[in-house]
Amino acid sequence: MKRYVIERDIPGLGTSSLEELSAAATETNNSIKETGNRVQWEHSYIVDDKSYCIYLAESIQALEAHAKVAGFPANKIMEVKSILDPTKDIKIIKR
Repeated sequence: MKRYVIERDIPGLGTSSLEELSAAATETNNSIKETGNRVQWEHSYIVDDKSYCIYLAESIQALEAHAKVAGFPANKIMEVKSILDPTKDIKIIKR
């Protein structure tokens, strides 16, 4: 599976309550099961009006199907090409 970043435009997301974010996480996990576990959610970064979600997935199409079932936008899906970590050597992902 490849690693992807999904950019989601969701106005007001950064002011969501813990309960609202927890409900969204539950819906995400349920939709992963419903779409055949072709994607794996690693984590998300929540900012003002967006989220940046890190996933492992078979393909962009699998991520699009997951987003549709979950009811969340997937405004931009980008494949991760390399990972830079200041505590480790640079890792180049095979293309």
